[in-house]
Amino acid sequence: MGDADDRASAAFVACFGPEFGHGKSFDLQRLKNALRALGDPHAHLGAPVFHVAGTNGKGSTIAFMRAIAEAAGLRVHAFTKPHLFALRERFVVAGETVRDDALIGAVQRVAAVSAEITNFDAQVAAALLLFSETPADLVLFETGMGGREDSSNVIPVPAASIITPIGVDHQDVLGDTLAEIAAHKAGILKQHTPALIARQTPEAMAVIEAEAARIGAPLFRCGVEWDCFASNGRMVVQTETRALDLPLPALVGVHQIDNAGLACATLLGAACHAISDEAFASGITSARWPARLQLLARGALSAPIRALGGEVWVDGGHNAHAAAALARALRTLARVRAAPTIAIVGMRARKDDAAFIAALSPAIDHLIAVPLSDDHAPPDNIACHARNAGVSADTAPALCTALDKTQRFSAPRVLICGSLSLAAAALANEN
Repeated sequence: MGDADDRASAAFVACFGPEFGHGKSFDLQRLKNALRALGDPHAHLGAPVFHVAGTNGKGSTIAFMRAIAEAAGLRVHAFTKPHLFALRERFVVAGETVRDDALIGAVQRVAAVSAEITNFDAQVAAALLLFSETPADLVLFETGMGGREDSSNVIPVPAASIITPIGVDHQDVLGDTLAEIAAHKAGILKQHTPALIARQTPEAMAVIEAEAARIGAPLFRCGVEWDCFASNGRMVVQTETRALDLPLPALVGVHQIDNAGLACATLLGAACHAISDEAFASGITSARWPARLQLLARGALSAPIRALGGEVWVDGGHNAHAAAALARALRTLARVRAAPTIAIVGMRARKDDAAFIAALSPAIDHLIAVPLSDDHAPPDNIACHARNAGVSADTAPALCTALDKTQRFSAPRVLICGSLSLAAAALANEN
């Protein structure tokens, strides 16, 4: 992901090395020292902070929260990752994506006080600097990886801790088991700070509940203290004190009802701002989060498939949990219009491609594996996993070639997935 001409990204790399593969261990103290030298911007944000961890759905949940808050007339800072085209997409300052020059200025100020922190540490420090110097009504802050030792976990007293669904990902850093991964994610919980928890597997929820009990963090769990569900073409969100009857979210997929519900429940529980039912409705129907089951409907890449009466969808999900959500969404789409479903899949080498394909395969009829620009899982291996799961499969040397191959199907439903870099390539060629 990211553009070769991304000036801000180049500035971070020049000062702190690459974001991945830097070899530096987790060390929050280094970042805290740098922040102290910068005047402790994390302690002077002037607005309530909502800290978001989890495996999948973090970005979508933040997108819903931002859209709802802005519909209520509030100014929002947001830090998310990863990005699609340029690093500056991660930094939203008072509702606007930061300019390259402002972000480069921030990274230079961070570099002036520390050369020992990691690239992602520096991104967090730059975000905190920018946020502390511009007034806003609330701050939405996403973890990078894990939670307990994540760079974002320097925020002293958030207004709420939010944990989206936890699945298996980043095993090389967070651990092999769901319990180990959940322990990292639960590390964002703070004493006396409300914790909004999405639906979890029993194994993950047990870890979260144990950590919350240990430190004294009040839990608000989906299905217990609050709930959300679709009903008669609407979305219902219920807490112990309020109920919302809302339109369905703009973002596609049953999983987005859970993400939108989590966003609503968080803002309903926040004492810092009163938000009307109308703002909740406007926010969840206007939220946008590119490359999350996004339909390509007007551009050049999808035109040949649309001419056949087909569809092209793009999603950046890259782990088994995300693949399972995609499979559910594809089955829902199939009930609206039956069509041969072809997945074009490219994945990073460090991802569990076998688990991803196993979760996706029940909802697809054919798979075409493609390489990424670098660090990719061999397409032959991806295709082999599909065949082992009972799905016909072949390979293509590039995305455009794979799309050409889908034209032999009648009015196909094509899903481009497996990596945000592949999703970014699709969106770039669509425009």
